Amino acid sequence: MGVRKKQMAERIKAEKKQVAFAKLNNCPTSPRKMRLVADLVRGVQVEKALAILKFNSKEASRKLEKLLLSAIANWQAKNEDSNIEEADLFIKEIRVDGGAMLKRLRPAPQGRAHRIRKRSNHVTLVLDANNNVQS
Repeated sequence: MGVRKKQMAERIKAEKKQVAFAKLNNCPTSPRKMRLVADLVRGVQVEKALAILKFNSKEASRKLEKLLLSAIANWQAKNEDSNIEEADLFIKEIRVDGGAMLKRLRPAPQGRAHRIRKRSNHVTLVLDANNNVQS
């Protein structure tokens, strides 16, 4: 029983080493706009995703490009002995959740006021390696 648990723990540790993630919290863009860009790169190879984000005209793509570069740097820190080209990284998961909402009032006709909701979001990006390079 002890040997089996140890083997499972080693396998899980090796799998976790292949996965790297980065988070972007309280990004002042609405989640709906961010999801439009996130859907473009979900499940795509890292090199292709960087090209898509670089040449996309939306503001959200600039922030996601920076987040993707951060996730790549996190993967490199975990796997100093591995090469990025050989690892064949891809975006395993990209999740956009709603963040805190700033509520403001805008003057409206006849003494009324309309509520303006300034939305923000949280983005979680997970990278994984296609071929499991074991050292």
